[in-house]
Amino acid sequence: MERSPKSGEKYRTVHGIVAVRDGVRRNRLLPLEDVTEPQRKPPWIRVRIGHDARFQHVKRTVDQNRLATVCEESHCPNIGECWSHGTATIMLMGAVCTRACRFCAVDTGNPRGWLDPEEPAGAAESVRLMGLRYVVLTSVDRDDLEDGGAKHYAECIGAIKQKNPTTVVEALCPDFQGKESSVLTVVTSGVDVFAQNLETVRRLTHTVRDPRAGYQQSLDVLGAAKRFGVRRTKSSLMLGLGETESEVQQSMEHLVAHGVDYLTLGQYLRPTENHLPVVRWIHPDEFDRYRELALETGFRDVASGPLVRSSYRADRLAAELTQLPEPTQTDGVHSGP
Repeated sequence: MERSPKSGEKYRTVHGIVAVRDGVRRNRLLPLEDVTEPQRKPPWIRVRIGHDARFQHVKRTVDQNRLATVCEESHCPNIGECWSHGTATIMLMGAVCTRACRFCAVDTGNPRGWLDPEEPAGAAESVRLMGLRYVVLTSVDRDDLEDGGAKHYAECIGAIKQKNPTTVVEALCPDFQGKESSVLTVVTSGVDVFAQNLETVRRLTHTVRDPRAGYQQSLDVLGAAKRFGVRRTKSSLMLGLGETESEVQQSMEHLVAHGVDYLTLGQYLRPTENHLPVVRWIHPDEFDRYRELALETGFRDVASGPLVRSSYRADRLAAELTQLPEPTQTDGVHSGP
């Protein structure tokens, strides 16, 4: 039997793609600063992984339709809770990302244009089988594709809407290298929520994210989505990487200035020893304070807590979205921080 690759090792996928397990090789680690990660996780970080009947049902549905989920690929701490409640975030365009962000455990490589032509139909059928009122679609970055995968996103969204017309669809998109034409393709596909994660504050962006990502680029993509008429926009920040409270507040202000409606805030968790260390564990009381600050800054709604991730309890938005009027294009979004 062939040995499974260890974290940081190269391997070849079933589609012939050469990839690095968990995304980051040991010699590519660039530390935030001269810090030692706290040895023990605080009690509020620990979670109980559920594997009840509902969990098994969701897993079978995902496996039978050959879908990758961000729940599994990113080692999400909420997989037990979310899957046991019958919700999942579907990851499109495979499980190999062209980028190597230093916080993320998704495998990295060059898919060389590979896409699964049956994925739109499979995603739509999975949503039907799971009976989802709200589904989050996300993906790896696909810089190997001219449009970054925007057309494929649109095809998946269209297929889901056709088979599940009452389901609210959120697309947690890559930045498409800042191409507004790709943003427009997704926005006009029938998507209800367009999300793009800022991930961290401006000062830490080039240390935490892949060099092809950019703080302003993410803001501009979010602003473009709102100009093109999407119903709601959303973003997320990880805390515990060495950011200051004033930097977090500044990022909140930048997001609101670009028309972002929803924000999630969560604790950064180091996925492997090859990834960036945790600088500080943020106490739940601090997350509560950040939530109040974000609401005061102007967000419509905020989820803030140690184990919150960008798609955590996203279905709570469905009640508001099902009552919204149809969107119209607007030019009233700020173009810079």
